[in-house]
Amino acid sequence: MKLAFSTLGVPGLPVPEVVGLATAHGYHGVELRAHAEEPVHPGLTAAERARTAEVFRASGVEVLGVAGYVHVAGPGPDEPVVDGLRDLTGLAADLGAPFVRVFPGGAEQPPGEADAAAARRLAVAGPYAAERGVRLLLETHDSHRTGAAVARVLDAAGPVEAGAIWDLMHPWLGGEEPADTFAALASHLGYVQVKDIAAAEDSTPLPLGAGVLPIGEVVELLSRAGWEGWLCWEYERRWYPQAAPLPPLLGPAREHLMRLLSDAA
Repeated sequence: MKLAFSTLGVPGLPVPEVVGLATAHGYHGVELRAHAEEPVHPGLTAAERARTAEVFRASGVEVLGVAGYVHVAGPGPDEPVVDGLRDLTGLAADLGAPFVRVFPGGAEQPPGEADAAAARRLAVAGPYAAERGVRLLLETHDSHRTGAAVARVLDAAGPVEAGAIWDLMHPWLGGEEPADTFAALASHLGYVQVKDIAAAEDSTPLPLGAGVLPIGEVVELLSRAGWEGWLCWEYERRWYPQAAPLPPLLGPAREHLMRLLSDAA
């Protein structure tokens, strides 16, 4: 499996410094948080995108994905949501990223309406993304925190080039066993976000292996199934400024994941 980390752990850090961290600590790729407060976002000009892509190409570090904030299951008309998906797709394609992360965001809707809205919008935007070599990935999050809920949407969307991100925290908080999450998402899985937290009641991010999340169990499940995708460490320091800085934790985190992979082999 390849290893990446999310820039959510180093908010606002310039791209060359992000790439430097990845190179120094042996990560294969980076998930870029695509928000206006970050160096990379859909508002970048063509020249800025080209310069960013070249920084990654020159370093050999891959752009795993563009982590956007479009809510595909949210209320309101479809057009703004689909436009947002296309904007993120264009950014990902220009950066050479294979994936775009989207959220469900359907808590304000009845579950059936949220499912239908998400499936409909992904069905419209998915082919557009596929034509550009990009896959839209719906994360296990908020209104659809379990693998079963995300798979329900993707199955309803039909044969479009969309998939899933398994953020291992949210299904666990939703009471879904890792084996059940993997069974639900295996045919849809784009990549897996790993993380660790203090407790179910305290989602303060911790170094990998220092908390309560079943990282080892997830790695073992993936390894046993022969899955060879990406593990991306999402350290959510953007929302928890009291958490330890990410850079000194990158090396130990990679070592921890490599040990888990070795033990699962």
